[in-house]
Amino acid sequence: MRVVHLVAGAGGMYCGSCLHANALVASLRAAGLDALLVPVYTPLRTDDRNESVDRVAFGGLNVYLQERFALFRRTPWFFDRLLDHPRLLAWLGRWAGRTQPGALGALTVSMLRGEEGRQRKELDKLVAWLSADLRPDLVHLSNVLLVGMARQLRRRLGVPIVCTLSGEEAFLERLPEPHYSAARAELRARCADLDALVAMNDYQAGFMADYLGAPRSRIHVIPPGLNLAGFETRSDAPRPDDPRGRSARIGYLSRICPEKGLHLLAEAVTVLAGRKDLPPVELHVAGYLDASHAAYLDDVRSQMAAAGLADRFHYVGEPDRPGKIAFLQSLDAMSLPTIHPESKAMAVLEAWAAGVPVVLPDHGVYPEWVRHTGGGLVFEPKNAAALAESLAKLMADPAFARQCGRDAQAAVRARHDARRTAEATIALYRGLRKDFSP
Repeated sequence: MRVVHLVAGAGGMYCGSCLHANALVASLRAAGLDALLVPVYTPLRTDDRNESVDRVAFGGLNVYLQERFALFRRTPWFFDRLLDHPRLLAWLGRWAGRTQPGALGALTVSMLRGEEGRQRKELDKLVAWLSADLRPDLVHLSNVLLVGMARQLRRRLGVPIVCTLSGEEAFLERLPEPHYSAARAELRARCADLDALVAMNDYQAGFMADYLGAPRSRIHVIPPGLNLAGFETRSDAPRPDDPRGRSARIGYLSRICPEKGLHLLAEAVTVLAGRKDLPPVELHVAGYLDASHAAYLDDVRSQMAAAGLADRFHYVGEPDRPGKIAFLQSLDAMSLPTIHPESKAMAVLEAWAAGVPVVLPDHGVYPEWVRHTGGGLVFEPKNAAALAESLAKLMADPAFARQCGRDAQAAVRARHDARRTAEATIALYRGLRKDFSP
């Protein structure tokens, strides 16, 4: 069976959906499936071996120009290929993160309309390439915002179409009217063109069934998987680079932006620093920083400095895979105090794979994951004092914190190995091929 995964690139940053799809395709291949990873919009950036083909479908520049100017909806395909060059798109992708969802309303609706939208030519090119060269037996979309492709792919290729749910609601909820209502209506209509949807957890499956107006029975829960190579059990011995020998390192690994809640974690750390019954505390931060959020990071730094903790704040940038694993293994605890409910957060699973206990807001998928793994504590969302209290419980009881880390690490190895995800995904594919009727 040949499967083509169409995965939306995220410009110049690491993206949880891209990392998940890349690990899945690698594991599908290792299991014997003929799986191809095709980037959409921009080339993919991964922190592991990049499994994608050297070609971009629905190149971001062509998509944008066809939205804005009618002329580019009629240009010859050979001209479009020049604008789809991966190096050009990778260069342009550096600025992709600066475009806010509010400015993409019309483009989002047009893409969701597929063959009825302004990017119909891109869809025709994709279908022609897939049918002539790749000839898939099944197509898998990386997120539901690509569902506008499904109707024509299903009709003209005669194959099942699967779509992974990847937290798209966070983007959609920031669209202005009338684009928000139009996008929701298109999503609900177009999801009927899918043969199956895949959610990464029970929370996401239930939430998105209601959000999309889709029967819950059509949504299959397949836990996300990690490439666990390199996540060896860390040592609990004192760190040689710690002159105090007993400071507690609290970590954050995510995109640097207000909605991810770094400012709440900084506030909680300042509370912990004032407690005499706890060891000294440091905040270590890693993750993608777009230029548009540089001022936000400066504000967080100033927040720490105003509390006399300038030397306790460390931003290490966006590490590669070895750097990320080393960063996680250096932590005593991690927190991602997101403002809005999360339906996925691969960094949490990575922290647990490294044996690190995590403190998370009590919303979205987080309580489900903490319940399944025993990997930490939850706190009242948006409440820095409650976050500080939960972190204090881990700091005051190192044996409990270590046990949380060990339990979570065992749970991740049992439930979130990419090989298990591949096995469940292949079983879904085979069932769909058996039952498929175009």
